[in-house]
Amino acid sequence: MRKTLLMLSIMLGLFGLSVTAQTPSTNPAPVQVVYANLNQLMRGVLYPAANVVFAPQFESPDKVKQALDPGMATDPLTSTFGGWQAVENASLALAESANLLMIPGRVCSNGVPAPINDPDWTKFVQEVRDAAMQAYKLAQAKDQDKISEQSDAVSKSCEHCHNKWRNRKSAANRCK
Repeated sequence: MRKTLLMLSIMLGLFGLSVTAQTPSTNPAPVQVVYANLNQLMRGVLYPAANVVFAPQFESPDKVKQALDPGMATDPLTSTFGGWQAVENASLALAESANLLMIPGRVCSNGVPAPINDPDWTKFVQEVRDAAMQAYKLAQAKDQDKISEQSDAVSKSCEHCHNKWRNRKSAANRCK
């Protein structure tokens, strides 16, 4: 047994690895700070990203002409990282935004806390993440027909949440 452990230690040492216990970091975990209400997050991140994911329904991203100064373009499809890469990036932005939707402390535009503990919220946020990751895979494959079909899944994932919490008779009732 000792011989085996000694040989293992020597082999690990050759590869720069160690079997000694690691000291836990004394640095505290970074605090997640909420800067935007839900409406601002939607308008600033999710809505623009979704529009880029929806764009291939109308024109192939590889046919979108780059802006005269792509580094200053406000349209992701015509920017330095435009075309299909913009659709890939927007899909990933939607998927990453699902994490932002789950941060405690986020409020709706009316000041009501976002319903992050509601099982439907969690389910709908996961639907956004899943639809976005499927869109990412299709953007990588540069398949305009399939990503156009996937746009419907992305839209429906947003719609499920909107139907329950956003589309109320008045803004004061949102997130309730």
